[in-house]
Amino acid sequence: MNKERERRRFDVHGVVQGVGFRPFVYVTASALLLTGSVGNDEGGVVIEVEGDADAVAEFATRLRADAPPLAAIESIRSTTLPVRGGTGFTIAESSRNGGTRTLAAPDVATCADCLRELADPADRRYRHPFISCTNCGPRFTIITDLPYDRPATTMAGFPMCPACAREYADPADRRFHAQPIACHDCGPTLTLVRPGGPAVSGADALRSARELLAAGAIVAVKGLGGYHLACDAGNEGAVSLLRRRKQRPAKPFAVMVRDLDTARTLVAVEPAAAALLTGQRRPIVLLPKGNAALAPSVAPGNPDLGVMLPYTPVHVLLLGDRDGPPALVMTSGNLGGEPIVTDDARALDRLAPLVDGWLTHDRPIHVPCDDSVVRLVDGEELPVRRSRGYAPLPVALPVDVPATLAVGADLKNTFALARGRYAWLSQHVGEMDDLDTLDAFTAAEKHLEDLTGVRPGYLAADAHPAYRSAGWARRNAGSRPVHPVQHHHAHIAAAMAEHGLDAGATVIGIAFDGTGYGTDGAIWGGEVLLASYKSFHRHAHLRYVPLPGGDAAVERPYRMALAHLAAAGVAWDPALPPVAACAPAERNVLRHQLETGLNCVPTSSMGRLFDAVASLAGVRHTVDYEAQAAIELEGLARGVSTVDAPYTFAVSAGDDSGDAPIVADPGPAVRAAATDAAAGVPAALIGARFHRAVVSLVVTLALDARERGAGHTVVLSGGVFQNTLLLSGARKALVGNGFRVLCHRQVPPNDGGLALGQVLVAASGLG
Repeated sequence: MNKERERRRFDVHGVVQGVGFRPFVYVTASALLLTGSVGNDEGGVVIEVEGDADAVAEFATRLRADAPPLAAIESIRSTTLPVRGGTGFTIAESSRNGGTRTLAAPDVATCADCLRELADPADRRYRHPFISCTNCGPRFTIITDLPYDRPATTMAGFPMCPACAREYADPADRRFHAQPIACHDCGPTLTLVRPGGPAVSGADALRSARELLAAGAIVAVKGLGGYHLACDAGNEGAVSLLRRRKQRPAKPFAVMVRDLDTARTLVAVEPAAAALLTGQRRPIVLLPKGNAALAPSVAPGNPDLGVMLPYTPVHVLLLGDRDGPPALVMTSGNLGGEPIVTDDARALDRLAPLVDGWLTHDRPIHVPCDDSVVRLVDGEELPVRRSRGYAPLPVALPVDVPATLAVGADLKNTFALARGRYAWLSQHVGEMDDLDTLDAFTAAEKHLEDLTGVRPGYLAADAHPAYRSAGWARRNAGSRPVHPVQHHHAHIAAAMAEHGLDAGATVIGIAFDGTGYGTDGAIWGGEVLLASYKSFHRHAHLRYVPLPGGDAAVERPYRMALAHLAAAGVAWDPALPPVAACAPAERNVLRHQLETGLNCVPTSSMGRLFDAVASLAGVRHTVDYEAQAAIELEGLARGVSTVDAPYTFAVSAGDDSGDAPIVADPGPAVRAAATDAAAGVPAALIGARFHRAVVSLVVTLALDARERGAGHTVVLSGGVFQNTLLLSGARKALVGNGFRVLCHRQVPPNDGGLALGQVLVAASGLG
């Protein structure tokens, strides 16, 4: 052992607050007989250690190698200090340095150790609904400020009892400096409230809630980031009642199940899905339905079921006892179009028309945070909604960016704050068509600024002149510039960024979605862009067809089918499903619109083409939620193992200069689908032939771009690439043709990932 004495300071940055990092440092330093201190500041964790030089070197090794499981160390800076002596090792008071903020941790599912204690009658936290430790529990949703200490959380109003205080101060205890620490004697209290009846608390509240659910009632359950609306997922009467009350006719509900074995009775659970379901983030995972009985109204017409496992002790206790249902519908507690409810008084008011009782508690929720949603494609995670468990973890950027706020889009809104090599993406905010959602956006943006310390000098927004998100940016910019970013360019840039492509990279970007404002004023959505962060060239697009009536065409796919039939030169034979679905009077008006262009805007949208084919196949002519027709068409097509006679697109040659974009005409595919529909070909086969045609189109356009010198890297982005059949088929076909294919892994391909791309595009224009 080297007897030379040494003192060193370590500045640790990353996700290092709220994850048990200071206790880990304390125990590690004490074991190595080092003196010194550890404390939080706004930049992360600051450590000073002194002792034998070999022990200090070993400490430096363990600091990174043995960090707590929830920690994510971004950097460690080591500085040698003068030796000054001292005895013992202490946890110092948190300080504010006025500089860079640390990374706040997301909320984490209850860990295995806490679950064992929860189920142990001999443990003092047996059946404690708020059990947690340094390795699990609420974080982001209870943090009011940084540094992360109890007074800067919504646990500030719950003084620790003597027993909890001893654990909190004991370096050998798992709850050493665990900020949400509590027990039956000093923690929050569960309460069940029923209209017109007395409230009950504690174990009686849980028992009464289970009884209500078993009897077919609807209960508002307060979770980590807001209220859920819960009912027995096996009770068709209860699920139908929830649909009527919430006025949500068909959009699928997510289901929370008791355990992994219960999940396996409802959906197909491969190893990758099991890891997601049981991991610390506990998202909703979209998985293929199994054959077990479930209320038909849970996810009607949908090939997948959104499943999650309990992630709070309240959920575990609600589902774990055998006197309640093993599977509960768990959908966001809100009225249609409004943000998730977090405030208790508001819950009693706004949710009153929807529920028969409230299972609530007195720990405030500071930050609204919906459940995250993911799916698996070829065994790899594809985000659909990035929120609880993921936010506010940042995405590492491949280039330095100035302090920027990107406000995202109007649908599935998330925003991003970025500076240097990080972009902090917000939790899911929602649809920006409601005043409450705009207010929620404003509050979330301020809170994330406070947590990250980013004070943006630039703003980025979608180029659509009527987007509410862009309007918010203009109203709140003050003297700061607002950079408009083309929608599909942002989609491609987002995927480029999460894969670490540098500033000089160019890609073949294929962006398929429903709606995006184009540079020519048309509605784009079937685009091939040769793109860098700085600029893009429109290499190819779907042939324009009229979008008759705007939102009316989105809500009634038969209108898009008729528009595509007309563009393809197919007569509106009343025997065709979309023609039969359109009333004669409306048909006459629609014909006039298409002939004159009245109230029509041209669109190249692949999403709208999927809608049209779904209607042509007779799958769905009106929708109750976004992409419903396309989702149901995909579900049917998945069941077709062999696809003969796939449809085709007609692809123009473009010009030698490359200035005029190639046009992919869906007319041949539409004509073939119409012929098949008239001949009674099953909708599943029509869907499969169409999916195969789109895959072939992707490969054809990518090959053309490569032949013209665009390289071999293809990015697939946009909401249409949430379609597992399309994404899997396109990726495999592209790889088979020698392409490097980049798909989303950290942010959604839909508009929920748009803000990340806006950051990079805007920053590239500032250089």
